[in-house]
Amino acid sequence: MAEYAKVFGRLVNAFSKMPNIGSKTAEKMAYYVLDLPQAQCDELVQLIEAVRSEMHFCSICGSMTDEDPCRICTSMIRRKDVLCVVKDARDVTALERIKCHDGLYHVLGGLISPIDGVRPSDIRIKELVERVEAGSFKEVILALSPNAEGETTTLYIAKLLKPLGVTVTRIAHGIPAGGELEYADDVTLSGALNNRREL
Repeated sequence: MAEYAKVFGRLVNAFSKMPNIGSKTAEKMAYYVLDLPQAQCDELVQLIEAVRSEMHFCSICGSMTDEDPCRICTSMIRRKDVLCVVKDARDVTALERIKCHDGLYHVLGGLISPIDGVRPSDIRIKELVERVEAGSFKEVILALSPNAEGETTTLYIAKLLKPLGVTVTRIAHGIPAGGELEYADDVTLSGALNNRREL
């Protein structure tokens, strides 16, 4: 392992804890910060602090936002009769990037996982059922990753929603088994969403 000055080494170590960042990339990032003009470095620090202090969950959909309700929930041009259920805000970002869904979202904030001690009551399933009961949704799309936790959550939610008279669909299995929605390429994600089927 390389020998760094203490504070620089701490920065490299902090960067290396980020997802998909290895030690070499972390070192490059630390040198990038070191080479930044002071004004740009100050701006970066302020942005990080602002993200931590200003971002929060939307009171309606549960996605991350800096205003409440979020821009998607308050949009006048989005369809109000289709609701897409996802695990977290990263999945909303992935689906918005491909511009295939023009309805609303519901973020669960996790997936049912008995092994990890995550029960249905630990995620936003109750809020989803209440939203569907109170709303005028014709279709609920379950856009959850096709891993064990995603499958368990999909089947559990479908069982709760079907008696409510709403069409429940799931995205097609273009996403590889065990894969995460946020890492799928645009073509695969678009095809999976467009080829969804009713449960």
